[in-house]
Amino acid sequence: MDILSRSKINFLMANWPNHTVAVTNYFQDLDISNQLLAIYKKNKWVKSIGRGAYIKYNDKLQYQGAIYALQKHELMTVHPGAKTALSLLGKTHYLEFQTKQVYLFGSTKERLPSWVDKNEWHIELKFNQTSFMPPTLGLIEYNVGEYTIMISDTVRAFLECLLLAPKDQDILECFEILEGLNNLRPDKVNEYLRQCSSIKVKRLFLYLAEKSGHQWFQYINAESLDLGNGNRSLAEDGMYSSKYKITIPKTFKEHGKLVV
Repeated sequence: MDILSRSKINFLMANWPNHTVAVTNYFQDLDISNQLLAIYKKNKWVKSIGRGAYIKYNDKLQYQGAIYALQKHELMTVHPGAKTALSLLGKTHYLEFQTKQVYLFGSTKERLPSWVDKNEWHIELKFNQTSFMPPTLGLIEYNVGEYTIMISDTVRAFLECLLLAPKDQDILECFEILEGLNNLRPDKVNEYLRQCSSIKVKRLFLYLAEKSGHQWFQYINAESLDLGNGNRSLAEDGMYSSKYKITIPKTFKEHGKLVV
């Protein structure tokens, strides 16, 4: 191996965070050719984990390292959201959280590469494609260790929970999460709700927020929101809120303030 090739591998290893995936775009940016990459593989410096994706040889796979590659190298908006983000932010410590499932969100145009699907991440990745909010609104940096990834902030993550309800997220658990969010910023909540295109999410948020009795709810401007027409049913044989035109589980009679 010549001096230039050795210099490139030294630079690569020094600037490649442990436990992260690197993809073809990254190597191209470093002017590392496929031929040179083949030499790195032969010398056991890098290991292929699928088409166009690599890890350091003997490195461990972790899902955050895959997210790092999707965001930094592929410039995708795929990110941990819903209960996953809330857990990372310490907002679900009082609830049982199933760490074997990780909720990921991306735009309707984004697809997970085959190397993500074909590898074992020791958890189940539940990928949701949605355009219910602008793709980068409410994403914040989260420190994993040697690197950072973007995840949903508290408000966006909670709205993502509501998006999954009731099929993939229990509504009562959403209410229990919201009960612990007593210091949300009303201006941020108002902005996110204005930019949210899901009628179900907006109505359910308003219902749960009023029911929670938090002081910040009095500053939420529901009149400025497009809440659509017609009824929304989120439970069979549930109870109906005429104010928000939604049907929710009857178990809510025992929780929070009365909202009709």
